[in-house]
Parts: sequence; C-alpha cells; structure tokens
Amino acid sequence: MNAVSMAKRQTEPVEGPPLHLKPLDKRRFGYSEARHLLWRAGFGGTPAQIQTLASWGSEKSVDHLLNYRDVPYEAPGADTFDADIMRPPSDEERRMIRAAQRSQDENALAQYRLRRQQAQRRDRLQIGEMQRWWLKRMIETPRPFEEKMTLFWHGRLATGYRTIENSYHMYLQNQTFRAHGAGNFGAILTSIVRDPAMLKYLDNDESSKRRPNENLARELMELFSLGVGAYSERDIKEGARALTGYTFRDDEFYFDRQNHDTGNKNILGIRAAHDGESFVRAILAQRACSEYLASNLYRFFVRHVPTDPRQQDEATQMIVGKIAAALRRADYEIRPVLRQIFLSEHFYHPGVMHEQIKSPTELVVGAIRSLNAPVRDLAVLNDALDLMGQRLFFPPSVKGWDGGRVWVNTSTMFVRQNILAFLLTGKKPVGYDAVAGGDPFDPMALLDELEAGDPGASNNPAKVVDYLLRLTLGRSPTQAREVLTEFVESHGGVRRDVITGALLLVTAMPEYQLC
Repeated sequence: MNAVSMAKRQTEPVEGPPLHLKPLDKRRFGYSEARHLLWRAGFGGTPAQIQTLASWGSEKSVDHLLNYRDVPYEAPGADTFDADIMRPPSDEERRMIRAAQRSQDENALAQYRLRRQQAQRRDRLQIGEMQRWWLKRMIETPRPFEEKMTLFWHGRLATGYRTIENSYHMYLQNQTFRAHGAGNFGAILTSIVRDPAMLKYLDNDESSKRRPNENLARELMELFSLGVGAYSERDIKEGARALTGYTFRDDEFYFDRQNHDTGNKNILGIRAAHDGESFVRAILAQRACSEYLASNLYRFFVRHVPTDPRQQDEATQMIVGKIAAALRRADYEIRPVLRQIFLSEHFYHPGVMHEQIKSPTELVVGAIRSLNAPVRDLAVLNDALDLMGQRLFFPPSVKGWDGGRVWVNTSTMFVRQNILAFLLTGKKPVGYDAVAGGDPFDPMALLDELEAGDPGASNNPAKVVDYLLRLTLGRSPTQAREVLTEFVESHGGVRRDVITGALLLVTAMPEYQLC
C-alpha cells in the first residue's frame, strides 16, 4: 500500500464537489480555506500568513495572490547569467573553421573542438546555477503565485536542457513563462512558437519550406493546446508549413522570410496564407482548445484528472466544461478564470482539499515556506528534487511530468522523508551537514500565533499538537493527535527538541504528502 492509499484510507468518504463555480459563502472562508488557497496558489504559508488571509476573507486574499505585480520584489535580473557561453561562431570564426577544413589543419580544428567542449562544460555548470537560482526564488518570493504559474507552464510547455544544451535559452524561456504566466493563453502560445529553446528542442530551426519539420506543429496541437483527436495529420502537415522560417539567431527569434512557405494552408478548417501567429489563432478558435486548457488548469490547481475529456468521468467533464466556457468568455485571459476557481465553493469542497499529491518542488519549497525551516544547502535540495523525479529544467519529455501518483513510490518516499529530516535537523542519511549547525531550526516560533490567540496554550501539549497538525496536514486526525500528544508529554512537554521531533513524525506521515 503506498502513502497516498494509506492517507485516503484514514479519510472519511465525502460527497463529490458541487458541479458549479458559484462563490463560496464568505462566512465559510477561515483558517482551513486560507491554508488550502496558499498551498494551491503557491507553496503553503506560515501560521501568520494563514491567519492574515483568514482575516482578509476570500476576495481580498485571492486578489492579493493573483495580482502579484502589485507586490514589490527585487528579483535577480538577466545579468545574473552569462548569455555568451554557447554563442554561435562569429563570421570571422566561421571563415577560420572553413579554411582549416579546406587545408585539413587538424591542430586548428582540434583547438576549436576543445574550446567548444570547454564552453559546454561551463554551460552545464550554469544550468546547475539556474536550478538553484529558481529554487531559491520560489522559496523567497513574496509573489508565490507568479512562481507557481511559471512552474505550471514549465511542465505543460516542456523543454529539456539535455536536448538544447543552451542554459541561457532555458533561462529566457523561464522568464517568458514568468512574464505571461497568468496572462493571455494566446500570447503564451505565440511566444512559444518564437522561443529559441522550444524551436531548438522540437527541431523547428532545421525546418525548411522544401522539407517542413512536423515536430513543433504536432506538439503545439497535441500537447500544448488541443489534445489528442482534435486535429488531423493534414493539420500537422499544414501547420508545419506555417512554421517554416521560424528559427533563431543567437538568443533572438528570427523569421527567415526566404525559408517561409507563403502559400495557402488549410489548418483546422481555416484556409489562409498561415504563418505561426495565424496558426495560433486557428487553434484558439477551436472549442477543444478551451476544454484542453481548462483540463490542464483544473488538473494542476484543483484535482488530478485526465486532460483528455474522453477519459474524464461525467462530473469532471461538467466542471471542466464550465471552466472552458469561462475561458472563452474571458478571451483566454487566465487570471480572471483562476480567480473564479479560487473563489468557488467547488475549490474548497472536502473532496478537493487535501487531495493533491505534492510535487517534489511543492514538497521542498512548501516545507521551507510553511515551517520557516532553514534552506541549509540549495545543492542538496536540488539533488533531492532530481531523486524524487522533478529535476528543474530537465523534464523527462515534451509531455512534462505526469504528476499525481507517479510522484510517490518506495524510493521517492524514502527521499521525501530524508529531505524533510534534513530541513528540520540538518541530518543527512550519511550524517550531519557541515553547515547545518550554524543555521538551526526553531520550531517554537511556529507557536507564536497560537499563543497570541490563546495565551498559555503554547505550554499545553494537546493544544500545541492540534495546532501543528492543522498547520502541517490541514486537519487534526484523532489517531495522529493522540499519538503526538502522548509523544510530547512523554518526552518532557513543549520544548524545542520535542517539537522538532513531533514535526519529524508529522512530516513522515502519508497525509503530509498531500495538500
């Protein structure tokens, strides 16, 4: 029995969520709902943050998270990384290489290959720096929804560094996702067909009007916008023609007019002299596009369901259909539709809350943000994400990560528990981290909100345990509460080391894998 099965077995069955997006009664938005919102629209929250949102109410809380550009944040800029590590050869260098090839100057060619290999090694180091940079940004940002949307698009419009081998192009794509994250889906699709990383990843830079490459056209419809069965092989061939000439030079999109097929193409029933932009417009005109995007948003933020409507049960089809209709009314603006979802009675139903399996990134970032745990070592955290199956900038394929139950198995559960123990204690499976002693975890700070609302409660083991379970699990199961209360009482009461021990027990529970 896996962790998720164990967690669900301890949960009483509940009636399914309502099949509408009517707003939740404002009087019903409290601590549990605020906590749920912070996890789904971000990476969890501290007790103080949860209480703040609970006091604000649903509308102010949702608007604060979604309108993140109103929150000041000085994030590291583009000068953080070197754009020229994998720069293309200059005209002079090309002439020298051609001359060396003609004269069969093996020494000169060997020098060029050596410089190229050295650049590739530096670039591999830089992608590691980018992984740690993004992880740090997710941990520290006061705009968590911005990073959650960036993570969403990274998994949905997936590009892997291993194929393109250009870290700066991965950085540019990451910034594109961040810039358009909760904006217009049409703008996102238009950006992605002009994105150097994606053009390289799906071989569109090798496409020509004489031999159109079909990879980008196929994935643009199948995985990015419409889903299987909503297009034909003819649409792929015509779409490939529309994308000819879409390439890049160095770090910029370049439209090669001489290599673009200017003839008429019939794409999804629309006949025109399509280019990439009008190809995207033809996609947006399809009802299947809104349904597919709605399924993906619902799967990521609400419940883990199939993205293919044909595989969804009737209830899921109904609620996804309402989200799709909202997307069409909003002309594919994502923020107002997510606002409607995050304010809905459906979103806060017991059949939705505590049902998502945390991705490795959500687990690690969420533990640090919600427990105020020290970061300790970004390299260790990044390695743990890899072992748990979510290596940032290295999705397994253009499909991205499957998520859901795939995240949890015997080996990943072992890593999940070890990385949480590392955050709370500094202890690795093979010993203590050398830097952990200088950055201790203080669990007593978590009790400040409990004490503020109920003076003296922070000395009461039963109240402390109930409070910590509601923070960490979103609920306080009877059996867990009894076991942890007995643990605290038998180990000398509410003390720093005892509360750390209690949190180690909680984070090892199957329920902690859910949010």
